[in-house]
Amino acid sequence: MASHRKPRQRPLSGGPVRTTAATLALAGAATATAFEGTSQADPRPTPAQVKSEVDRLYQEAEAATEQYNGAKEQADEAERALTGLREETARRTDQLNTARSALGTLAASQYRSGSLGTAVQLALASDPQEYLSQAAFIARAGDRNAAGITTVRRRLDEVGKLREQASGRLADLRSRQQELASHKAVIEEKLTTAKNMLARLTAEERAAYEAGSPGGSATTPATPAGSAGSAASEGSTPPPPSDGSRAARAVAFAYSAIGKPYVWGATGPGSFDCSGLTQAAWRSAGVSLPRTTYTQINAGRRVSRDQLAPGDLVFFYSGVTHVGLYIGNGQMIHAPRPGSTVRLAPIDSMPWAGASRPA
Repeated sequence: MASHRKPRQRPLSGGPVRTTAATLALAGAATATAFEGTSQADPRPTPAQVKSEVDRLYQEAEAATEQYNGAKEQADEAERALTGLREETARRTDQLNTARSALGTLAASQYRSGSLGTAVQLALASDPQEYLSQAAFIARAGDRNAAGITTVRRRLDEVGKLREQASGRLADLRSRQQELASHKAVIEEKLTTAKNMLARLTAEERAAYEAGSPGGSATTPATPAGSAGSAASEGSTPPPPSDGSRAARAVAFAYSAIGKPYVWGATGPGSFDCSGLTQAAWRSAGVSLPRTTYTQINAGRRVSRDQLAPGDLVFFYSGVTHVGLYIGNGQMIHAPRPGSTVRLAPIDSMPWAGASRPA
């Protein structure tokens, strides 16, 4: 009988359970306090740290901008080529349709007049000489028929090849457009991050950043050409050259752009990015430069730093991602970065990469 009895259950002891619960609660509270303490202890970045990070973001954004500029140049070229191919295809298609129409008219005429064999027609002819004259005409018509067929076949081949080329250009254009979108997203992300970081600074700190950023110290514009004044001393801002050379015209254009805003991807007339400014300056002098920093550096004759002359292109950073227009006395005019304007700056304010002379 004892085997049928339920084993006696010991009542649950509240002590161990309550102790475990209390331990977990304390651990959770300690963890929360630790995270809260970490959050509260997270120090506000110093102006120097913000400057370093924002400078890095701007440099990376400018590198992406130059890649965007190169992709856009290639996309524009692909679009122009595609438009030309489509226009040529339309012209060749019109020629094909004209040849087809002529061939159809000739074939219909022959069908209506050529019902009997040549020998039978000659035997039944009332005037064999007249028939022979007609036969010669029909032969010539046959020659025209064969020529018409050849023309149609040639036009078909031409149209087919043009359509194939246009298809390749369209694929290239779409690829460039995707590349543009990718570079644009990178640029906008980095610029937004930089803007948010600068917003954490006070007005005074932001002003200090503007003055101390690479190539960002604005210099008082030079005395206009033709006005009175002594020659520029070493390190001062020289006046625009007035010798009428191409280099002088490029420099004069750059001076006229001072104060206009930096806008990535812009080539003027109201705003510029760095390579857009140099391209526009030399274009005003009748010289065509490629669009990007890494192609502009190879567009002219390389010059050493100690041989610089006004109008030379000066390049910066290891990736050749920034360019300015040299104006003399160690000074340049350039479009520094988003949020800034075209301005004067010393060429030693950024890491040197090289120089070239377009003309």
